[in-house]
Amino acid sequence: MNIETAINNAYQKLKDNNIKSAMIDSELLIANVIKKSREFVVLNSNEAICEKELCIFKDMINQRSAGKPIAYLINKKYFWKNEFFVNFDVLDPRPETELIIEEVLYNYKNKNRKLKILDIGTGSGCLSISLAKEFPNSNITAIDISKKALFVANKNIIAHKVTNQIELKLSKFTNINEKYDIIVSNPPYLSENEYKDVQFEIKKFEPKIALVAGDDGLSFYKSFAENILKIMNKNSHFIIEIGHNQLSNCIKIFNNTNLKLKKISKDLQKIDRTLTFINL
Repeated sequence: MNIETAINNAYQKLKDNNIKSAMIDSELLIANVIKKSREFVVLNSNEAICEKELCIFKDMINQRSAGKPIAYLINKKYFWKNEFFVNFDVLDPRPETELIIEEVLYNYKNKNRKLKILDIGTGSGCLSISLAKEFPNSNITAIDISKKALFVANKNIIAHKVTNQIELKLSKFTNINEKYDIIVSNPPYLSENEYKDVQFEIKKFEPKIALVAGDDGLSFYKSFAENILKIMNKNSHFIIEIGHNQLSNCIKIFNNTNLKLKKISKDLQKIDRTLTFINL
C-alpha cells in the first residue's frame, strides 16, 4: 500500500469518528511512523509503506479515533518556535498561551537584558524554554507542584540546551521568596462544573490538576492577588492567561491590589485571554 491510500483510509475513519482535523492528523501520524516530515508525506504520496509501519499507523489511527490527542500519540507538540516533548503528565500546550510570550516581547524590547523570570506551573516547560531562547541572558525559575511534570520539563530543557538558564523547583509559588522582573503563568482556570462539560479527549487524557481551580475556577487568581506582589520587583510585569468569561471576575479580584492592569489581550477567537499587570 502506498502513502496516499493509507492516508485516505485513515482520513475516512477519523472523519467517521467526528475528528475535525482528520486529514492533518492522518498526515502527521503517518509522517511520525515513517520518520519523515509532513511535507515529505505530501510530496511523496506514491511511496510504499511497509506492512509493519502500516500496522503501527492503523493502531495510532484507532487511538486517535477514540479521542486520544495527537500530541500524546506522537509525544510532541509545536509551541511558539520549537517542538516540545509532551505526555499525559502535562497539559497539551495551546496556541493561545503563546500570547504570554508575545506580551513579554512587547514589554521588553531589548532581548539582551539580564532578566529574572518566574514561570508558575511550568508543565512541559514550553513557556520557560521559549523565553530562555528569546532572552539568552535571562535567568528563569520554573516551578510546578507535579514531580511528573517537572520530569517532562527537564527533558525539554535538556533537549533545547537551556540548562544553564532554567532552574526547576518542586514548589508552590507561595513558597518562593525571591523577587522577579517578569512572572508568567498559565494556571488552571476551569471550575468543577466547566470540567464536567469539557471535551471527552481533554477529560480522559489531560491532567485534571492542570485544568481545574476549585469550584469557581478562580482560586489561583485569588491567591495571586494576595501574594504575587511579595515576589515582584519594582516596575516588574505579571502576565497571566485567563479562561473564557473570566475577565470581569479577574479584574475585580486584582482591583484590591496595588498592581496596575496594563493590557488585556485577545486570542484569535477574540476571547479575552491574557492580562498584563505592572508593579509601579
